Amino acid sequence: MPTYEYKREDGSVFEITQGINDEPLSTCPTSGQSVSRIISGGGGVVYKGTGWYVTDYKNSNGTNGTASKETKTESKTTEKPD
Repeated sequence: MPTYEYKREDGSVFEITQGINDEPLSTCPTSGQSVSRIISGGGGVVYKGTGWYVTDYKNSNGTNGTASKETKTESKTTEKPD
């Protein structure tokens, strides 16, 4: 469920978790003041942890990708002109 920000008449701001199909609040549930919903940029996507890899999923032959792990390294040499 998303979290929405509302601004009270006195200028203070509060957050509330509502269903996406719920009607916007017209009054503050704690103070009774009239409120308006603030449009914010949102939280965006937050990635936590070490990430995921192709080997985290099963291969087409039905085995776990970590069982048949292959590592290929390429080395490039670059020469600087004198």
